Amino acid sequence: MSDTPIASREAALRIALAARALDGLEIRAFVDALVDTLAAPLTERKLAGVTVDTLRELLAGDFAEQGCHVSANHEQLKRAVRLLWGEGVEARDFPVVQPYADGDMPGSLRVAVAANRGENLDGHFGSCDRFLIYQVGMAEIRLVDVRSTTDTDAADDKNAARAALIGDCQLVYVQSIGGPAAAKAVRAGVHPVKKADGGAAREVLIELQGRLASPPPWLAQIMGVPATSLARFAAGLEAEASSS
Repeated sequence: MSDTPIASREAALRIALAARALDGLEIRAFVDALVDTLAAPLTERKLAGVTVDTLRELLAGDFAEQGCHVSANHEQLKRAVRLLWGEGVEARDFPVVQPYADGDMPGSLRVAVAANRGENLDGHFGSCDRFLIYQVGMAEIRLVDVRSTTDTDAADDKNAARAALIGDCQLVYVQSIGGPAAAKAVRAGVHPVKKADGGAAREVLIELQGRLASPPPWLAQIMGVPATSLARFAAGLEAEASSS
């Protein structure tokens, strides 16, 4: 993340969780105010130096001018500061990425999952904290990246920026997505799949994995293979041709 105001994925996670603790402050404004106070890039070391007084002054200054809701009480401020320090940010909340190189899983799909906590499908396309990026093949599901959405909030078109962030994926699983956002995802080559109930990301992807061998038409089109019915028809023609 060297070209962004935030130096690492860990720092981005701390900032996102702290913003949520402060009555869900708008992350773009929060990042801007932190940069004004701490200077870019925002590193874990810099965040660890934030105090309750620093945060209170930051909120009363920049955020007051931007019209953000800043009625955080003292306990919320302390909670946010501890999150910026990294306290309470459990390792399992930021899943471990597995090594992956192009060609490792031939025939696999790249799938994004909208997430806020851990390795779960629990986010909306336009507001999730991050996207979990998986490589899904018939024999394996591998988490290959975790991408913070913090920087997309600074874009003129947030949904287009989010679509570009996952533009190397064929599918994105979300709890919800609006029509205009879905159109932008499709335009970027990413097919949205809504799962309103969410759940553990891997359980959702296991269901997808089970359909790879005999994909329905919509999935076959994404995979670039014949749909199940067409594949069976083609196999029947081959059998007839070989027997004649």
